[in-house]
Amino acid sequence: MNLVTGILLGLVVVVLLVKANPKPQTVSQEVVDQVQKMIDDNPVFVAAKSYCPHCKATLQTLFDSMGVPVADALVLELDKMEDGPQIQTALKQINGQRTVPNIYIGQEFIGGNSDLQKLYMSGQLKTKLQKVVRI
Repeated sequence: MNLVTGILLGLVVVVLLVKANPKPQTVSQEVVDQVQKMIDDNPVFVAAKSYCPHCKATLQTLFDSMGVPVADALVLELDKMEDGPQIQTALKQINGQRTVPNIYIGQEFIGGNSDLQKLYMSGQLKTKLQKVVRI
């Protein structure tokens, strides 16, 4: 087998694996409603993945730098949850962002880590957090 044939076979295997385990494109309204309730019921909501460096930076900013009480935040590690892909898809349906971290403060969609860091650097993050938690 030459190099080109090996590469093509590898690509075919990747395509077959992706088709065998596709990410859901949409989820039911019930799932969307459940995710929206999690957002609504928690002063701080973060959907993350345990291996994501941007997620780790977000959590460090919120908990270590800003002192958000753990009891006031819901952090979901989607990669460790059976329904993680469905939650991630529901978030995309709610706010248009599929990537993690997916951050809400006081039911306001913040965006991702770069958005959070901009708020932190400008002092606006403290203002937003003080409206919903004791820091």
